[in-house]
Amino acid sequence: MLYVLHAYDFTDDQAMDRRLAVRPKHFEDARQLKAAGQFVLGGALLDPDGKMIGSMMLLDFNTTEQLNDWLKSEVYITGKVWERIDIKPFKQADI
Repeated sequence: MLYVLHAYDFTDDQAMDRRLAVRPKHFEDARQLKAAGQFVLGGALLDPDGKMIGSMMLLDFNTTEQLNDWLKSEVYITGKVWERIDIKPFKQADI
């Protein structure tokens, strides 16, 4: 099952510092997801000035439980980078 995740960062003065501090681990974990076939694509959401304000990921998990297990260990969650997360099942258009 594909899932699209939109996550929006905290906006306090230390938010960007927290993001940058755990970003290498976030990328490392995303590479592991990709190797397992669970990361399809993703990247930073930007404001009109090009500042990172969140993330978008397209993920492929067999079950909702696998998705929830990943969420428990995602460093942008445990590291207080993402304040608000919206996840929806996603169906790719066959075109």
